[in-house]
Order: sequence, then C-alpha cells, then structure tokens
Amino acid sequence: MRPSAGQGAGSDPPEATSRYNRRVQNKSSERRLTPERRSRTLFSLLSGSFKRRRHGPRRAVDASIAVTDWYAPQWLAAGLAILILCVTDALITLALLGHGANEANPFMDIIVHGDGRRFVAFKFGLTAVGVVVLILLARVRAFGRLPVSTLLYAVLLGYICLVGYEFNLLRQLVPEYF
Repeated sequence: MRPSAGQGAGSDPPEATSRYNRRVQNKSSERRLTPERRSRTLFSLLSGSFKRRRHGPRRAVDASIAVTDWYAPQWLAAGLAILILCVTDALITLALLGHGANEANPFMDIIVHGDGRRFVAFKFGLTAVGVVVLILLARVRAFGRLPVSTLLYAVLLGYICLVGYEFNLLRQLVPEYF
C-alpha cells in the first residue's frame, strides 16, 4: 500500500506514536545495573591505577593524550634517566663555573649567577615539565611523521653527550677531581 499524499513514507499513525511515548515515559532511561563509576572519583583513580584499560587509542582519530592511561615502561626509564642527567648536568655546571668556566646558555646564565640551589631547582623543573609533556604525547606523531617518543630518546641522547662533554671539561679544568 502506498502512502497517501498527507502521510510521509516513514510516519506512523498518531495512536501508535502516543503508545510509544507512554511506554518510553514509564521506562527508566537508566539501564545500568551498577552505580555510575565516575561519581566516586578517588575510587576510580585508585582502581584505574591497577586495572588499566587504555594502552593506546582505539581509533586513529582518538590519537590524543586523553585516551591513554598506560605508558610504556621504557618511556619512564628514559624520563628518569633524563632527569638524573639533568641534575648531573646542573651540578657539573656549578663545579665548572666555580673553577672559571662560563655558562654558554644565555638564559641560564642569568639564573646561574644567583643561588646554586635555585639554579638546580629551576633547571630540574623545566626539564621535568618537558619530560612529562613528551611522555604524554609519546604516541602522537610530530610533524605528521615522527613519533614524539623518538624525540624523548633524542633528548636522552643529547643529555648523555652533554654530560660526557662536561665531564671531559671538568677533567681538563680540575684534574684533582679525577
């Protein structure tokens, strides 16, 4: 049977629509059997720390930092190594400056001539923020091709070279340390 001119192809008779509306109004819109898990924030944080669900994005469009709660352990190791090398770099820099060397970084040169502890804390803080951002974005592709985790390893390699160079300078400037 073809619909008449007054009715659309998908329209229902008015009595069927009203029966459906009454059924929907009588039913609860909540179908969950358990309480809302997001209402208990502390419990969610603690249980989510031990029962991780997202090791990576489900879809290509989900490749953002909000959909991952499990990061690779090698990224943690690289981050910790960077932070240890950062503190080592700061302490060697202070030792070199105490023996007549000059700070090559003009931004750090302003900070390093004050309190040594403030310099180490500032340098560590900047590096720690950078490491956290790199780890959060480790699965994202920088410049459309390069995974950010590669940049994390490049920073680690750069710090290894820098600390090696500073050890060499320290050995030349202050041979009694070695």
